Amino acid sequence: MASLFSRAKRTNNSAETNPADNSRTLRPYPAANEHPAPATGAETRTYEGRPLDRPGEDIEDQGLAFDVATLLGRRKFLGALGLGAGAVALAACSPGSSGASASASSSSASATGVADTTYTEMPTETAGPYPGDGSNGPDVLDMTGVERSDIRSSIGGGATAEGVQITLELNIIDIAGGNVPFTGAAVYVWHCDAEGNYSMYGEGIEDETYLRGVQIAGDDGVVRFTSIMPGCYSGRWPHIHFEVFPDKASISDATNNVLTSQLAIPEDVATQVYALTGYTGSASNLAKITLGTDNVFSDGWDQQVASVTGDASSGYTVSIDVPIDTTTEQEMSGGMPGGGAGGPGGGGTPPDGEPGAGGPMGAPPGQDSGSAGGSTEAA
Repeated sequence: MASLFSRAKRTNNSAETNPADNSRTLRPYPAANEHPAPATGAETRTYEGRPLDRPGEDIEDQGLAFDVATLLGRRKFLGALGLGAGAVALAACSPGSSGASASASSSSASATGVADTTYTEMPTETAGPYPGDGSNGPDVLDMTGVERSDIRSSIGGGATAEGVQITLELNIIDIAGGNVPFTGAAVYVWHCDAEGNYSMYGEGIEDETYLRGVQIAGDDGVVRFTSIMPGCYSGRWPHIHFEVFPDKASISDATNNVLTSQLAIPEDVATQVYALTGYTGSASNLAKITLGTDNVFSDGWDQQVASVTGDASSGYTVSIDVPIDTTTEQEMSGGMPGGGAGGPGGGGTPPDGEPGAGGPMGAPPGQDSGSAGGSTEAA
């Protein structure tokens, strides 16, 4: 160390002459000071009231010690304003901070990830014998007031379906457009009540239109309905029907739809709901069927089981992604039964005498299907 300091001391002087050779001149080494003082007479550069450690360089090149001091100073200031750690993070990413470029890179990667998401088109399923879309007679889509978010009551007044409240959210995705929200799409939803009956078809409720309605997708591609959890009738897993049309004007004709499908209710949620009064018989019907034996979902159901949050007392939110490729023709999955003339699959009308006092398929919830005749057509 002595020789080093000796050398530094010697070379920090102005040019020296080698005593042994007066003709040879030694150049001085650069000053070794990490924080050199500004040249005499030069203007002192400062940032936020502090002199720059490296006045000849840009703010972002002042070194780690300077950056840390800047950040701590801003943290103290923001803390006094009560802005908290979130604001400090924003300050750290302000111009001149190395965090700014890192944040920009992260945002760019996130956006790319969304764009690169690969979707599989939602399977097409039968509309069943109770669509109410005009394909086999009754047509709710022709009624004024069908565009509504709360579908628990009949349009224009009448009966109200009782049951555990749900918020139904369908996220409509346009695959052909580049996996973007299907803005402007019209979505028609219908399902049975807590007792397994469908309005417009069940005995005594032919003039009711509850649990049927249309919503138009906004910029986010999402439609939301307020409804009730459907019951489970004999022969079918608990489900909700829906049809997607390219726009509101298209709902005047059921054949204009670009997708007809169904979503399934998760078993654990159905079990909780069916333990409540008002869903008499649904628990026993659910115990007799699985997704694997259901005549609609048995060929595959992973994409059609909804995500559900909430509870029976405060209500549930039932959500599902519905990717649609408008460049392809609808193809019924697994040879499912038809859903009536004009509907997917075509052919057939509602079974004679069904649904009667009980649920579709010939038996009300709680009544063994073997004790009552009925259709085997998917509902």
